[in-house]
Amino acid sequence: VALLLTFAIAPLVSALKRVGIPRLPAVIASVLGAFAALALFSFVVATQVSDLAQNIPVYQINILTKIRALKENGLGNGIISRLSGVIERVGQEFERQEPQLPSAAQTPKRDPIPVEIVAQERPLEVLQKVIEPLLSPLGSAGLVVVVVIFMLMEREDLRDRFIRLVGYGDLHRTTQALQDAGKRVGQYLLMQLVVNVIYAIPITIGLWVLGIPNALLWGMLALALRFVPYIGPIIGALLPLFLALAVAPGWSLLLWTGALFIAMELITGNVIEPWLYGSRTGLSPLAIIVAAIFWTWLWGPIGLVLSTPLTVCLVVLGRHVPQFEFLDVLFGNEPVLEPHARLYQRLLAADPDEATDHAEEMLEEKYLFEFYDQVAIPALLLGEQDRMRGVMDDEQRKQVAASALTLVANLDASAQEEAEEAEAEEEEDQQAATASAEASPGKAASAKITAGKAAEGKANDRKAGDGKEPLSEEVDLPDGVGFSVLCAGGRGELDDAAAAMLAQVLEVQGAEVSRASFIDLEPAGIRRLDLSGVDTVVIGFLNRDSTKHARFMVRRLKRLKPRLRVGIVSWSEIGNSDAKAAAELAAGLNADFVAHGMVSAVTGALSSEPPVMLKLAPQRRPRRRPARKKELQAAG
Repeated sequence: VALLLTFAIAPLVSALKRVGIPRLPAVIASVLGAFAALALFSFVVATQVSDLAQNIPVYQINILTKIRALKENGLGNGIISRLSGVIERVGQEFERQEPQLPSAAQTPKRDPIPVEIVAQERPLEVLQKVIEPLLSPLGSAGLVVVVVIFMLMEREDLRDRFIRLVGYGDLHRTTQALQDAGKRVGQYLLMQLVVNVIYAIPITIGLWVLGIPNALLWGMLALALRFVPYIGPIIGALLPLFLALAVAPGWSLLLWTGALFIAMELITGNVIEPWLYGSRTGLSPLAIIVAAIFWTWLWGPIGLVLSTPLTVCLVVLGRHVPQFEFLDVLFGNEPVLEPHARLYQRLLAADPDEATDHAEEMLEEKYLFEFYDQVAIPALLLGEQDRMRGVMDDEQRKQVAASALTLVANLDASAQEEAEEAEAEEEEDQQAATASAEASPGKAASAKITAGKAAEGKANDRKAGDGKEPLSEEVDLPDGVGFSVLCAGGRGELDDAAAAMLAQVLEVQGAEVSRASFIDLEPAGIRRLDLSGVDTVVIGFLNRDSTKHARFMVRRLKRLKPRLRVGIVSWSEIGNSDAKAAAELAAGLNADFVAHGMVSAVTGALSSEPPVMLKLAPQRRPRRRPARKKELQAAG
């Protein structure tokens, strides 16, 4: 408890020191203020409880009436009977009065009177009986105060000793762990207090408006009990609900009280806590429940209150100390798998539906080409690596590819929605430019410049409009209207899946897109490929070594259609921005462009550059026969 209070009071001490107050007065003032607030809180609660206890006999009739009504309806006869008996006995105890003296007309019954001789207590004995029950809690409170004061006074010294004890060889990591733990626990306690106050004030006002007696008591208990995870709010709501059952003859007050608590829980849990907390504790919801069970079993109610701060410290330890990393993995709220690894695991498990859910969650913050470039293509690269290592057989490879194609098909609606948004924004830009030109005919050129700038910043405008997170760099993909592109895989089923993703992005840009399989590009099937109306073919390879086959594919395609543009995408080098090396590789392959990611692939496919003509191989000279061989032939 002292450690927890030290974490809570430390920010106040630091704030007082920053305004020029010395350490000792700052510590004493902070501790006295905190414990005075706790004492005032306890006094108000005790006063309210005393007032409630005096009114319990008044509520007995309403409770018994409702219990008997339930009993008549046949709802839980055994339980209702026991509750009725308990309530009657409690009421009798509170209503018990001193016996009245008989009147003169009555003849009292003479019973033997037991006589007990009691020695007169001395003043010291009376004082002892009063003080003894208070010694234990007062002693514990005093001990906590002393420990808190000394921990705040020696905070830096304790920190240095802890560093020397556990992490002297790695000061950077130990310091980072201490700062992280202190920050998380301090922010958790502060935010929890703020949330509880925001929760308790409307509860108090609402109960007072509804007419629940001692509304201040229930509001203060709700504030205190919300420090106990999950169980505390339930207990804080049950007590006022029971009182609402007791004070009114009908059931409407009970229903209104329950609605008040449910509404406040929904608002607090879904609006206030996410807004104030974020991920300040770093714990998953399951970790909070497990921690509450464990620490309660270990230390009882105190462990339940301390469960979240203690578990936060353990998670921070696991985050910074490799030997305890399992604690962060088990209890932390950070994803333990990278997005692309998680997606690949779902594809490997033949679960495209969950993979689609994962993709749609990410598409709330990313555009389609970003998702494919940063998550989906890297997931396919993991599959290609497994294939090269020999841990993936043909059946698994086809299964992953089929799941990836299903994922692409499931995202057609998202792609269509994104395309419609882009078209609507482009129309708005054109209308704005036209209206500006008509309003000021002499400024038509200025309007065109404005429209051009608006088109260049279309990606940023979309980000501001739909709440998607901004890109690290401004990306303006070209318009695909008027382009006809064929996307094909290079060497396998996984390459076909990557080609399908590229085709979908090109469709979003407005291009007319068709797909082909890697089988269609083999020598036996390439002549059957329909290239009529196609101006660009894009071939993708997940395996970098497979690009050596691209030269022959480019040659075959350009022989079929000399004016065809052919591009090669090496997905294994996403992020490679070496334009000179890409141009040299394209020249060596006789390709029109070489891309290393989704953006460069779309840019190359939707380029208006003229096609690169096929370079004919030099003709070999006929080899001359040796002169001796000619003489022998002439002689023979």
